[in-house]
Amino acid sequence: MTLSKKMISTNPLRCMRNAVCILLAMLLLAGSIEAKPKKKEPYKGYRFTLTIFDCKDTVMYLGNYYAGGTYAFDTARISPKGMFVFEKKDRVLKPGLYFFCSPSGNYVEFAVYAEETLKFDFVTEEPGWQTNMRVKGSAENELLFRYHQTNRACYRSIDSAQAVMTDSAAFQKFRRKKLTQMDSIKEAIISQNPNSLIALLMNATREPQVPLYDADSNRLSDRQRWEYYMEHYFDYSKLEDDALIRTPDMIFHKRLENYLDQGLHNAPPETIIKYVDMLIDRSRPSKENFRYLVHTIAEKYLQSTVMSYDAVYVHLVQRYIEPGLCEWMSPTTVDENVKRATTWDNLLIGKVAPELILKDSAGVFHSMHNLPNKYTLLVFWSPTCGHCKTMIPELYNKYQKYRDRCDIGSFAILSEPDEPTRPKWYEFIRKHHLDWLNLDGGEANIDWHEVYDVVTTPQIYLLDRDKKIVAKKLSADTFEQVIKALENIKD
Repeated sequence: MTLSKKMISTNPLRCMRNAVCILLAMLLLAGSIEAKPKKKEPYKGYRFTLTIFDCKDTVMYLGNYYAGGTYAFDTARISPKGMFVFEKKDRVLKPGLYFFCSPSGNYVEFAVYAEETLKFDFVTEEPGWQTNMRVKGSAENELLFRYHQTNRACYRSIDSAQAVMTDSAAFQKFRRKKLTQMDSIKEAIISQNPNSLIALLMNATREPQVPLYDADSNRLSDRQRWEYYMEHYFDYSKLEDDALIRTPDMIFHKRLENYLDQGLHNAPPETIIKYVDMLIDRSRPSKENFRYLVHTIAEKYLQSTVMSYDAVYVHLVQRYIEPGLCEWMSPTTVDENVKRATTWDNLLIGKVAPELILKDSAGVFHSMHNLPNKYTLLVFWSPTCGHCKTMIPELYNKYQKYRDRCDIGSFAILSEPDEPTRPKWYEFIRKHHLDWLNLDGGEANIDWHEVYDVVTTPQIYLLDRDKKIVAKKLSADTFEQVIKALENIKD
């Protein structure tokens, strides 16, 4: 059969529409790639061939994603037949999204997820590796590449329409129609292939739909809607699937950052604990996701400068590390975390500060717990500390400004009580007129370095009349802000 000229469309917009329809039909006619979940355990050994027609590169890399990074682990040189061969019989590959990339920056992604063996043959051409990619030996990747081709065809049709359509409203209608079509394709793929990697990827980036009303038609408050959002943020993510950690950062790593940095921004520690526990506990079936979440979240709150967020770190250690749930940690690392958490647990906001009894510069002992003031400013500092040299005079000026008005006592401890430092301490006190209770840390009732975890200086606490910790990790400015808030000082 021959085609007449009338039967051949030369309208680029119509051609793009037809291309999308053809690819859509191919995608949906393919049906489900699996009747039941297949292997998603680590694979031992692989053989991947990659043929790229008109390829300008002679070297190709094989790599994988992990959390927020990309890692190349194998290299192949082009053969006389124009093929790159990656083969390792003993190398273990774990489920996830992998990629081929060239030194010039071209790359194409593929799935290692639910096949019986890793023997895939990829064929494509320049330019547009992913657009032109074909594969043998992997139904999972056939589906992945068909979707990419359909998605690209959709956006090409939108770009072509924008170039030829002069009616803005008509173009927006066309664009919405195409994007709605792609949404339908995604839903069809997820429905027909629920155990595929592409379904995992699509689901993981879905946002929860927050209702405006509850079951009784009562309008939800902003707080209630935020709580719903936080509780359902990871509803579509397979936190129990190890493959999730080996996906591009936007799939899991960035969403976790958004959850912690934006969703839980400025939340009280008990709220953070509630939501991170919910997240970590859901990941427990996956050793890798569980490990990543415990490590990442614990490290974040270990390093936090927010005065009350050490409570989150303490909780994570006590709930997951101390009971032995973190099997990847060495005994030494476990002991270090438990020791630090035990120390910090006694220094949390609201806890009574451990008693300190030290000598002043005249050799007279003073008990911190016996100070009668409404507040006590507890300071660990040294004249040899560069940061202290700047902050201590500023802090003292703020202290002087509020000490009588707010009844603030002081307990300022030399944190380097040795012979070379003491003369510098006396000189610094005289130079800056530090007329507060100056105490030598050399002789004390406890090892305050250990009890107060004084590793860096200055360390500044504000205690109430009962010597409970009201605030810590203070600077001169935040000390003033806290006092003004506590005493309702407006000026």
